[in-house]
Amino acid sequence: MNKKAILSRKSLFVLVFALAGFSSFAQNSVIISGQDPNRRVITTAVPFLNFAPDSRHSAMGDVGVATSPDANSAHWNAGKLAFIKEDMGFSLSYSPWLGKLVNDMSVSYLTGFKKIDENSAWGFDMRYFNMGDIELTDGRGNPIGEFNPRDIALGGTYSRKLSSNFGLGISARFIYSNLSGNISSTGGSEAKPGIGVGADIGLYYQKPIFVGSKEGTWSWGATITNIGPKITYNSAEDLDYIPTNFRIGTAYKVNFDENNSLTFILDANKLLVPTPPIYATNPDGTLATDENGELIIAAGEDPNRSLISGMFGSFSDAPGGFEEEMREFTLSFGVEYLYAQKFGLRTGYFYEDKTKGGRKYFTMGLGFNLQRLGLDFSYLVPQVQNHPLAETLRFTLRYTIASN
Repeated sequence: MNKKAILSRKSLFVLVFALAGFSSFAQNSVIISGQDPNRRVITTAVPFLNFAPDSRHSAMGDVGVATSPDANSAHWNAGKLAFIKEDMGFSLSYSPWLGKLVNDMSVSYLTGFKKIDENSAWGFDMRYFNMGDIELTDGRGNPIGEFNPRDIALGGTYSRKLSSNFGLGISARFIYSNLSGNISSTGGSEAKPGIGVGADIGLYYQKPIFVGSKEGTWSWGATITNIGPKITYNSAEDLDYIPTNFRIGTAYKVNFDENNSLTFILDANKLLVPTPPIYATNPDGTLATDENGELIIAAGEDPNRSLISGMFGSFSDAPGGFEEEMREFTLSFGVEYLYAQKFGLRTGYFYEDKTKGGRKYFTMGLGFNLQRLGLDFSYLVPQVQNHPLAETLRFTLRYTIASN
């Protein structure tokens, strides 16, 4: 059996959240609930939905909302898919996950598309997050069984051009998250897989432009992804948000000649999920409660809100006000060089404020095209030594069929 972690069900959820890179493994429930005055990391269930799944875009700092369309557009921006030039294509991506810590975790992503006509296309995608072998314990540390937690999401996409330059896409997906099987906790609540649904909407615009004598393409995109109800792993009273995400970005591609091009890309992301409030504490440092046993909020807003309230309220609910709201945006920068559509060289940088998770890493990668087949690699280099995401590799195999 591969390397294991000894976890209660609650700490297992914390680990799954940490896998997304939003927090360190040293966090505890008090910090996650917003009690660290210097860090208020936003937590969600099923964070794997926002993992960068393919090698091309992960090599450019996890950009993708405004890049040129490809088979992986279903994840980055459904609105791009109608602009794809090929008639049909598939992509299979694989990444060993947290290889610095364990050797049996991985993320897999399969996606495909088919042009319906000149102005529309449909696509599908499946992502699978294997969290390796886990030995579960109850709240007292007693072993209660072994399990292989895993998350799966299946989705479909429809994309259509609304004009020669502007496209709209929508996606819907089914989410299945099994963190602890049917093993019950010490308190008697029965564990069960979390089941949910999510939807995406994406806008994409591209237009040829000239800067001096150089022809190029300017594009922008905006998406809201994973719009869906909360998910639960035990009872209807214990609900968690899924990672509803807003992404906006732009890209500029300049063609130096018929064989050489360079693209510059910028993306910004924000989770549309309530910011953890600051809870009042007693003189001894424990969390204060009211007469009904509810935690007392000292600053911020109650995070237990409906989907729509949580999404729109996420722009104004941070205890630190507008300044903290701005810190909740992550930024991605990417550059892609292409030679004769046969060879690609990519690099990028991802930035997240230290109070919101502190992920900061450089990325790089290569891509090769041989007729219908393509192969991409990416590599992640964090700025922090001994980071769990260090040396993350991604591999993508592509297959396309050109239009007649």
